[in-house]
Amino acid sequence: MRACCAVLVGGLIATGCSDGRDDGAKPDGKASTSGASTPGGTAPAPTPTPTPTALDFTPDPKRAPKNAADARRLALAVVAGPDAWGPDYVKRTPHLSDPDYWPVLGDGCSWETGSRPATVLHSVTAYSEVPAVDGRGTLRVAATVTVHRTEEDADWEMAGTLEEALRCPNQKLRDGESIKELISLGNPFGLGGNYTAADSLGERGGYYNDEFRGRQFYGWYQSRIGQVTVATVVKGAPGYSEETTDTTIGTVTAQVQALVTMLERVKDELEVQS
Repeated sequence: MRACCAVLVGGLIATGCSDGRDDGAKPDGKASTSGASTPGGTAPAPTPTPTPTALDFTPDPKRAPKNAADARRLALAVVAGPDAWGPDYVKRTPHLSDPDYWPVLGDGCSWETGSRPATVLHSVTAYSEVPAVDGRGTLRVAATVTVHRTEEDADWEMAGTLEEALRCPNQKLRDGESIKELISLGNPFGLGGNYTAADSLGERGGYYNDEFRGRQFYGWYQSRIGQVTVATVVKGAPGYSEETTDTTIGTVTAQVQALVTMLERVKDELEVQS
């Protein structure tokens, strides 16, 4: 199965795909041309791919989690560990969040530990990183899965995430760590390149950490399928950027890949089986 997801990066749409195949890709990033040309040397015109008109997902009510135990099993089956991000990523310690952990953005725009709302059955975050090497800093990333009681509850979480960036464009994550000039954009299915989830959003801003000098990038991508939301976050470090440059390693492909992996896992867990 091939799945793609598009997100806003620097005002542009960045697309990532996950399908378990290499599609003839070479190590230098160029696709193989073997067998792709006609005797005259002209490649045949590609067959247009129809644009999806609806999300390819039919939920099975019998498979929907009804209690905390079901939700925990689903969340742990879906959440993206380092293998979903790429070969250079490893588990951080601790790797998984505390079962009762629920962050809340306070009135002063500082993140605090709050109480998990009754509308949430379970939530888990998996922390991964690329260790510092060759002059690059430690790149820290995370993936979160939240299982709500209903689809409407999950929809409210998506709306609340968008509202947080409007209310607090500058946020304190913890002592010595903050994000600034945060902007957000929501993309329902069929808009902004979103053909993999019922609803998606992206946040971008500047990331500041006392361990580093100056501004790094911050990116949060979040999507919803049914009663489940999934999210990936990258907190930049020296030697990295969203897109690859001559001097930095890009992270957006790995971030979108982790997000798409979780979306496909949600579908596998909840859709009608043939």
